[in-house]
Amino acid sequence: MARDDQRPGLTLGGWLREEAALDPGRPFIQCDSDWVTLGGLDQQSDRVAAGLQATGVRKGDRVAINLSNRLEYIVLIYAIAKVGAIQVPLNTYLRGDFLRHQLVQTTAKVYIGDSAAMEMLSPVLANLTDRPELVLVGEPAQDATLQPDLRYAWLQDFSGDLAEPDIDPTDVCAIIYTSGTTGPSKGCTITHGYYCNLINVFVDNGWYEKGDVIFGANPLFHFSGQTWLVAAALAVRGSAIVEPAFHASTYMARIRETGATAALGMGAMGMAIMAQPPNDDDCNHKLRHITFMPSTAEFNEQFEKRFGIAPYAEVFGQSECWPGLLGDPRDNRHPGSMGKLTRGLQVKIVDDHDREVAVGESGEIVVRPDEPFRLFSGYWNDDAATVQAFRNLWHHTGDRGRVDHEGYFWFADRKKDSLRRRGENVSSIELEQAIMAHPSIAQAAVHAVPSDLGEDDVKVCLVLAPGSDIEPQELFEFFRKSMPYYAIPRYVELLESLPANVNGRVQKYKLRERGITTTTLDFEKLGLVVARNDRRKA
Repeated sequence: MARDDQRPGLTLGGWLREEAALDPGRPFIQCDSDWVTLGGLDQQSDRVAAGLQATGVRKGDRVAINLSNRLEYIVLIYAIAKVGAIQVPLNTYLRGDFLRHQLVQTTAKVYIGDSAAMEMLSPVLANLTDRPELVLVGEPAQDATLQPDLRYAWLQDFSGDLAEPDIDPTDVCAIIYTSGTTGPSKGCTITHGYYCNLINVFVDNGWYEKGDVIFGANPLFHFSGQTWLVAAALAVRGSAIVEPAFHASTYMARIRETGATAALGMGAMGMAIMAQPPNDDDCNHKLRHITFMPSTAEFNEQFEKRFGIAPYAEVFGQSECWPGLLGDPRDNRHPGSMGKLTRGLQVKIVDDHDREVAVGESGEIVVRPDEPFRLFSGYWNDDAATVQAFRNLWHHTGDRGRVDHEGYFWFADRKKDSLRRRGENVSSIELEQAIMAHPSIAQAAVHAVPSDLGEDDVKVCLVLAPGSDIEPQELFEFFRKSMPYYAIPRYVELLESLPANVNGRVQKYKLRERGITTTTLDFEKLGLVVARNDRRKA
């Protein structure tokens, strides 16, 4: 069960404080560290919150975090919330204009990161409207080009008092960026009430049980990492092991070692785990529930045969509505479905004119709440996008699906022009803009192609400027320096022109129909990939 009263009107810092008062000595969180108790996390976040206040952070200010999974990140989530400020979790692989866009749009007052994050920031700092205060976590790089204003250790050891402001469940506590469809990525405004309430929907549907030991390697800059792992452990009065990074070769061994009862991750993680050599201890674990989202019925069957437990992934959602649909693993399973309606949220399948379609027919998935705190509160500093998404009083997800006679929803395809690769959302518009910054490229059209690991691989069709030529190595190096590693196209095809309609709009469906042709370059086959250790290097 979730919290005894399941009150949706909590604030994030207040929730931690209440739980810590009930059981301060309970081991709660582990992230490449010894166990930290609830009381310890509450006290640490109080000190860091007071330190942030002392530097001038006030209610409503934005604090950007650019860190991989580590204990300081979890402390910061609650410290920022206690000040009434707004956390802006940055994907650690952002660089160039991708990073600049999010910092400019949120006008972050503080930028907190490790040495790699500082090096990522250095090339774009001069192009920011307002320079944030720089807080370094850990040790600086030996050849650092950017000096921090403050060390995190100072915040951690601050001894002053916290003057906690009045914070309401309707106040924004986070801005989570998601892929844009007609422009750069958009920031979803997440209120305290939405953040604290959403995990109860998973608990109601049997995904978690009281006292669960929850395990995962989802990045904390993802909404799923913060909610599926940390918030879930708070909701069921359990504990969480947040891995610093995902390693397919040790994932199941760590589950055995920690005694985890629930584990949650992304679909590509599950595929990578299955690619590891079988082990005599594969079925030696205490798991009651495991999720890899998305995953196919075939994958679930193979995983169960090997590890003795079938993954459960009957869920649909995005940062705007998490979860939008959900199944209950205690009921009959419908592998491949997105689950059913959940408490507090209406869902319909509509045509292009927002008219509900018949059962079994495909259309866009639209949602709206009939309870408080079941959706995000719009896009940060983008009223036009908010109005467009909420047209006719329904939030339009940009995804297409259908519903069957039993009330189960099934995914069809993406209506929006975005991709999902290696667990990350990729805006094709944003990626095309970055690609066309190369002087030899006149036009670029990005689209998805099927990936062997599930989700998508990225293909770009290019038209070169007249008289231009470009070598694969040069193009790959340009991609590596100007975009996150997961957004780098695997496939490149040079065309004389892009197919377009009478209005000049590129007809991407024709490019998708072409797929991978004999003239398509495959960077992976050419040995052009970004090594794991180089993914956060500027």
